[in-house]
Amino acid sequence: MPRVLLDADIESFRRDGYVFPLPVTSATEATAFRTRLAAVEAHDGGRLSRSTNQKPHLLLPWLNELIRHPRVLDAVEDILGPDLFCWGSGFFIKPAGDAAYISWHQDSTYWGLSQPDVVTAWIAFTPSTVRAGCMRVVPGSHLKDQLPHKDTFAADNLLSRGQEVAVTVDERQAVDIVLQPGEMSLHHVRLIHGSEPNRADHPRIGYAIRYVPTYVRQISGIPDSATLVRGVDKHGNFEHEPSPRADFAADAVAFHAALLERQAKILYAGAAQVKPFSVPPPVG
Repeated sequence: MPRVLLDADIESFRRDGYVFPLPVTSATEATAFRTRLAAVEAHDGGRLSRSTNQKPHLLLPWLNELIRHPRVLDAVEDILGPDLFCWGSGFFIKPAGDAAYISWHQDSTYWGLSQPDVVTAWIAFTPSTVRAGCMRVVPGSHLKDQLPHKDTFAADNLLSRGQEVAVTVDERQAVDIVLQPGEMSLHHVRLIHGSEPNRADHPRIGYAIRYVPTYVRQISGIPDSATLVRGVDKHGNFEHEPSPRADFAADAVAFHAALLERQAKILYAGAAQVKPFSVPPPVG
């Protein structure tokens, strides 16, 4: 595929662990996505459930299309190469004035993946500004290798275990990843990042998509799955995931329910407690 990222962008990613802002959709398209998300939230009783938010692209065709968006994949390919899985995705939602936050952490801590060759595309559905609690990153921290973390299970922490890096973070070095609707950032799996509560009068909504090259594998000993989104799989390290035919179709919900059990075993391995998933009801 044609190169999307400039040499300077790729050098910035290698050096700093992130690059932004990159255009994906128009602001109008981002608003349409927000409307679709509101319908999903209504299906879940008014707030997106933890179960739906675990790989929602396996339940919703429009998200299954978004994880394959050419502008996203072209940029990720420039970093990871042509053969790509989507290993995971999920929303990070902070309502207006909400106390929710994300502690300083590395994504790689509990994922059980064999190599740190993982890129997250974070797509803004609404303005992600400093006041709204945009993502903040520590440049170059991805070069520190895997750092120790501690679980807090703090009530307002959006992370699965409320995990936070067990080293001192100099917040004076942090960079604010400010994005407008339809723009994305890319960041490395070991980049230290977090975010503050939303103090704005509008929600802050981002959709994070996790991409891995097909040679990456799960080393936890628990079977894992992923969605092939570009190229070919020459390695067979993951079960291939089916695409949903309709929102919350019965067969998609059944596959997703089985997946949640495996994902919980991976994400909560060794944890003192587990946040349970509930299975969303099928539609039709």
